[in-house]
Amino acid sequence: MTDYKFSFGPWNISEGADPFGPEVRDAFPHAEKYALFKKLGFDGVQFHDDDVVPEIEGKSHDTIMRETAEVKSILDGEGLTPEFVAPRMWFAPETIDGGYTSNSESDRKAAWERTKTTIDIAKALGSKAVVLWLAREGTYIRESKDAQQAYERILATVNQVLDYDAEIELWIEPKPNEPTDQTYLPTIGHTVALSYASNDPSRVKGLIETAHAQLAGLDPSDEMAFALAHDKLGSIHINDQNGLKYDQDKNFGSANLRAAFNQVKVLENAGYGKNGEFVGVDVKAMRTQKGSPVTEHLTTSKRIFELMVEKVRTYDQAKEAAFRDARDYEGLELYVMEHLLGV
Repeated sequence: MTDYKFSFGPWNISEGADPFGPEVRDAFPHAEKYALFKKLGFDGVQFHDDDVVPEIEGKSHDTIMRETAEVKSILDGEGLTPEFVAPRMWFAPETIDGGYTSNSESDRKAAWERTKTTIDIAKALGSKAVVLWLAREGTYIRESKDAQQAYERILATVNQVLDYDAEIELWIEPKPNEPTDQTYLPTIGHTVALSYASNDPSRVKGLIETAHAQLAGLDPSDEMAFALAHDKLGSIHINDQNGLKYDQDKNFGSANLRAAFNQVKVLENAGYGKNGEFVGVDVKAMRTQKGSPVTEHLTTSKRIFELMVEKVRTYDQAKEAAFRDARDYEGLELYVMEHLLGV
């Protein structure tokens, strides 16, 4: 059995901004967040490049490396593992219309320079992976870009990353929409195909987020199973989603407890976590929640995951197999629901 390790990113301790009204809580100092991880039961930290080096734009490489070393010292002191670093390019003016797929050559060059810096930060922190969430690599109208060329440019970037550093892993986090209307790598299937087309498929994997799969109209447990079947699941982000709308990042299992059970079931059956993989929690505090810092959404999601682990480990696999053999899916459904309800 797997003893799971959990991670989250500093951005999950929300500053309280609300696009539809006033701020609902006071900001919590960024530098003080690291001291909270272990107390909350988390061992890993997910990073964007500017989580490590705030206001990274315009800073020299030497300054960036010095500030990165300071953060590494903090992590070492807290006993925390840097799970990955991702370039946060969707706020940069050069990436308004995408970075790697932009029609502007200068914008594409700027995106690559930012990516190289992110790799340098990851290596200096002691992290083995860089994550690409291709936020703006898509379009609002399809005629604005050449789709085949866009895919080729993304693949070229993947190969540049692999060539730039011989050890780093690249984890792509697919999402079908938001902030763009449609993105170029909407599902884990697209990510796996891109991996096999790369110069080193063993180092190109996926990071599956529950809500992102649901936004694509797919079952997150199926997406996880597909990645696991190809040995391509670098990490996960657990959360939940109430319908096909904006990315809500609700507490894991809060909208669909059965879907949460099936995600954990897939992970348990595959032995996920035995090679050091983290269960990443990517959830937002409710807009109406007061206090500072607000962390209950993190511990709630972790607790629900752990309860689902207990449910999976007490689930009768032999009974499931008997229902399957008899093609008695009504009987199986009742068993699953009774098990979840503790009957």
